[in-house]
Amino acid sequence: MAVKIRLRRMGAKKAPFYRIVVADGRYPRDGRFIEEIGFYDPTKEPNLVKLDTEKAKAWLANGAQPTDTVRVILKKEGVL
Repeated sequence: MAVKIRLRRMGAKKAPFYRIVVADGRYPRDGRFIEEIGFYDPTKEPNLVKLDTEKAKAWLANGAQPTDTVRVILKKEGVL
Protein backbone atom coordinates (compact mmCIF):
# COMPACT_ATOMS: atom_id res chain seq x y z
CA MET A 1 0.00 0.00 0.00
CA ALA A 2 1.57 3.27 -1.16
CA VAL A 3 0.57 5.91 1.39
CA LYS A 4 0.69 9.52 0.21
CA ILE A 5 0.37 12.87 1.93
CA ARG A 6 -1.57 15.02 -0.52
CA LEU A 7 -4.12 17.78 -0.96
CA ARG A 8 -7.87 17.17 -1.03
CA ARG A 9 -9.78 19.96 -2.81
CA MET A 10 -12.70 21.51 -0.96
CA GLY A 11 -14.69 24.73 -1.29
CA ALA A 12 -16.76 26.35 -3.98
CA LYS A 13 -16.06 26.73 -7.66
CA LYS A 14 -13.25 29.27 -8.22
CA ALA A 15 -12.75 29.52 -4.41
CA PRO A 16 -10.79 26.43 -3.44
CA PHE A 17 -9.17 25.49 -0.20
CA TYR A 18 -7.41 22.23 0.47
CA ARG A 19 -7.18 19.74 3.30
CA ILE A 20 -3.85 18.02 3.77
CA VAL A 21 -4.65 14.33 4.12
CA VAL A 22 -2.91 10.98 4.33
CA ALA A 23 -4.41 8.59 1.79
CA ASP A 24 -3.70 5.40 -0.09
CA GLY A 25 -2.28 6.34 -3.49
CA ARG A 26 -4.87 4.20 -5.29
CA TYR A 27 -7.82 6.29 -4.07
CA PRO A 28 -9.07 9.31 -6.07
CA ARG A 29 -7.98 12.83 -5.15
CA ASP A 30 -11.13 13.70 -3.23
CA GLY A 31 -11.97 10.14 -2.23
CA ARG A 32 -11.38 8.11 0.89
CA PHE A 33 -8.50 9.05 3.16
CA ILE A 34 -6.85 7.70 6.29
CA GLU A 35 -6.30 10.86 8.34
CA GLU A 36 -6.53 14.64 7.99
CA ILE A 37 -3.43 16.44 9.25
CA GLY A 38 -4.08 20.06 8.27
CA PHE A 39 -5.39 22.52 5.71
CA TYR A 40 -4.09 25.00 3.14
CA ASP A 41 -5.96 28.07 1.84
CA PRO A 42 -4.24 29.76 -1.13
CA THR A 43 -6.99 32.39 -1.52
CA LYS A 44 -5.92 34.32 1.60
CA GLU A 45 -3.02 36.74 1.59
CA PRO A 46 -0.59 35.43 2.81
CA ASN A 47 -1.45 31.79 2.15
CA LEU A 48 -2.98 30.24 5.25
CA VAL A 49 -1.52 26.90 6.39
CA LYS A 50 -2.43 25.01 9.54
CA LEU A 51 -0.64 21.72 10.01
CA ASP A 52 -0.34 19.18 12.82
CA THR A 53 3.43 18.79 12.61
CA GLU A 54 3.57 15.86 15.03
CA LYS A 55 1.18 13.79 12.89
CA ALA A 56 3.03 14.79 9.72
CA LYS A 57 6.39 13.73 11.18
CA ALA A 58 4.90 10.44 12.38
CA TRP A 59 3.48 9.62 8.93
CA LEU A 60 6.75 10.54 7.22
CA ALA A 61 8.63 8.29 9.66
CA ASN A 62 6.24 5.46 8.75
CA GLY A 63 7.04 5.85 5.04
CA ALA A 64 4.31 8.15 3.67
CA GLN A 65 5.42 10.01 0.53
CA PRO A 66 4.34 13.67 0.15
CA THR A 67 3.32 14.99 -3.25
CA ASP A 68 5.36 17.85 -4.76
CA THR A 69 3.01 20.59 -3.53
CA VAL A 70 2.75 19.13 -0.05
CA ARG A 71 6.54 18.75 0.07
CA VAL A 72 6.89 22.53 -0.44
CA ILE A 73 4.30 23.20 2.29
CA LEU A 74 6.08 20.84 4.69
CA LYS A 75 9.42 22.55 4.02
CA LYS A 76 7.92 25.98 4.73
CA GLU A 77 6.41 24.68 7.98
CA GLY A 78 9.74 23.17 9.03
CA VAL A 79 8.67 19.52 9.00
CA LEU A 80 11.17 18.46 6.31
